[in-house]
Amino acid sequence: MTILTSLRAVSYLAPNWFGLYQAIAAYLGRVLQVEIQLHQGECDPLQDPLLFQDQIDLAFICGLPLIRYSQQVIDQLQTLVAPVMQASRYGNSPIYYADVIVKADSNIKKFGDLSGKTFCYNDPGSNSGYNLLRHWLSQEKYPQNFFGKTIESGFHQRSIRWVVEGLADCAAIDSVVLEQELHDIPELSQHLRVLEVIGPSPMPPLVVAQRLSIPLIQQMLISLLQPDAELQGVMEQFGIRRFAAVKLENYRVLNQIYCERSFVSLSS
Repeated sequence: MTILTSLRAVSYLAPNWFGLYQAIAAYLGRVLQVEIQLHQGECDPLQDPLLFQDQIDLAFICGLPLIRYSQQVIDQLQTLVAPVMQASRYGNSPIYYADVIVKADSNIKKFGDLSGKTFCYNDPGSNSGYNLLRHWLSQEKYPQNFFGKTIESGFHQRSIRWVVEGLADCAAIDSVVLEQELHDIPELSQHLRVLEVIGPSPMPPLVVAQRLSIPLIQQMLISLLQPDAELQGVMEQFGIRRFAAVKLENYRVLNQIYCERSFVSLSS
């Protein structure tokens, strides 16, 4: 019988939440009595060879690439939990929004004023940064090529900076990432404002490799549903009320939206 001594974990999510993922990894390491090696992913999960080689044991991942990956590689990943935020707008459910931001002193007063403007997004595989807005534009009957220009930033925090610096007129930002950035850098609130809120969507989950033993996976789940005081303290810092068990089926709606978006172009 092989004795498990270490697990490999990766975060494909925004760097400003990495401290939480470190705390979760440390907590599970204490509970399971194993070393958990966590690193920040450097590429799209759909392009990560380690994931395709089934070398990742735990992953913090956006729901959209998760469901797309799970259609390509069946029965490799299993969802465990997703955070439930404390703020009232989340309704004590594992959901989040896409907040469309503009510079605070811009003359953009309503969404229609963004016609012909520059839209900044983190990457085209992002649900909050790209997928939801594209779907919403179609649902709200905005014209094809609504924006004059689109530019890719690479990650949400850079998109926020580009809007503040005037390099882009707007961006769609994961609401919990935006809230954390405003918490970390309070003066940012003076330089941007939320123009539109899109969603909700199911919260990005923590997933686990199905090849791990069922008792081990169950122990992880139970432990995260009943975190110790040390992890609860970190959760409080990130505005998290609790973790909720989630199913892969919860994320299928994101792929439906993604497939519909092929009919909509954001800019010429």
